[in-house]
Amino acid sequence: MAPASANIQVTVSKNGPYLVVGDIALAKQTVVADADGGSEAWKEGPPIDHPPTYALCRCGRSQSKPFCDGSHKKVGFDGTETADRRPYLDQARVVNGPVDDLADAETLCAFARFCDPNGNVWSQVVETDNAQARAQFIRQVNQCPSGRLVAWDRATGRPVESALPISIGLLEDPVEACSGPLWLRGGIPVVAADGFQYEVRNRVTLCRCGESKNKPFCDGSHAAIHFKDY
Repeated sequence: MAPASANIQVTVSKNGPYLVVGDIALAKQTVVADADGGSEAWKEGPPIDHPPTYALCRCGRSQSKPFCDGSHKKVGFDGTETADRRPYLDQARVVNGPVDDLADAETLCAFARFCDPNGNVWSQVVETDNAQARAQFIRQVNQCPSGRLVAWDRATGRPVESALPISIGLLEDPVEACSGPLWLRGGIPVVAADGFQYEVRNRVTLCRCGESKNKPFCDGSHAAIHFKDY
């Protein structure tokens, strides 16, 4: 995916915050659950005021969340990036279906659980020759914020991706009673502290609790520690 704009970028600073340039919109994105507690939809909150360039907390300790207040220095935050730098498809396993395939890079899982309802997407993919089942499958896969899951059209060989606005979401998960990662949407470039540019993708989640073992990406640790953005 091509970068949305040369003027839009998130840079991972060494043992410090994410540096955001390009006046990227910022808002809370809350998981809405169905009657059984399964993840059903996203609810966007009002825009959060910010300057054109801003720094977002990465250590999880700021008293001014989501913005950095320098706490990373006080706590000696180790933000060493350990994520696989290969392109997504080199990391993913593929489950084949009759109309669509499902690519799955498990290490990117942000534990939003949109994959689970209606029998789960790994079961749904084998029924994608049924129009109703396919629509449900694509909807759930595209609600996966981290981009762990991607549907691929077998006929065209292209991903089936919903267009997303260029924005950053602060994820909230009432079911798990915790705050989640930063959700980068719409193809925002992410640059590592050493200058490496990660593959530009439509959906990416970056750790903001400070505990991910897959930095800078989220690995679901926020749920285990019940991270709170307040």
